[in-house]
Amino acid sequence: MKTSVTYKPRHFDLSGLKGISDKTLEMHFGLYEGYVRATNQLGERIDALIHERGIEKEEAPAYSELKRRLGFEYNGMLLHELYFENLMRAAPGGPEPGSVFARAVENSFGSQQRWRIDFTGVGSMRGVGWAICYLDPANQRLSNHWVALHHLGNVAGFRPILVMDVWEHAYLLDHAPSERGRYIDAFFANVDWRVVERRLQA
Repeated sequence: MKTSVTYKPRHFDLSGLKGISDKTLEMHFGLYEGYVRATNQLGERIDALIHERGIEKEEAPAYSELKRRLGFEYNGMLLHELYFENLMRAAPGGPEPGSVFARAVENSFGSQQRWRIDFTGVGSMRGVGWAICYLDPANQRLSNHWVALHHLGNVAGFRPILVMDVWEHAYLLDHAPSERGRYIDAFFANVDWRVVERRLQA
């Protein structure tokens, strides 16, 4: 019996963003589709080991490596979906004053400006990964974190509210490596704050 789920790439209509070109998006969607394919392939290989033969001592190292790789590919798929979901054409440029997100930011950081400085600082860190604003469900406070690659640094139990891809492929066609700050500004210019609000209230 097959226990792995088969995922299909989702379609995101994001052409015409400010500061993030359609060419960059096309490349980005192709990478995302690669994560979906790899997730499906790894799931099938793990299924075969478990259900067809069982995991014998000789196969345990291969099984372990497949499971580790699945975490990388699966998170790559999901983080890209969260990133694409929180972008939109003709975005409002910032959260509504008095919105649930604005209140949560003020409660957690004192002001939206301090939160954005911190989030931008995370996004400007050297390396490849993600800047993610999380909600701690235990106390309803927001915090910004760096996730290296796709899977190192995710905070257990926290809910991702705003996700920014800061791998170089996210901006190199539009900005030089030294211009990551311009990409971060472009990201903020395209955030769909309604999606952020829904995630916060889920």
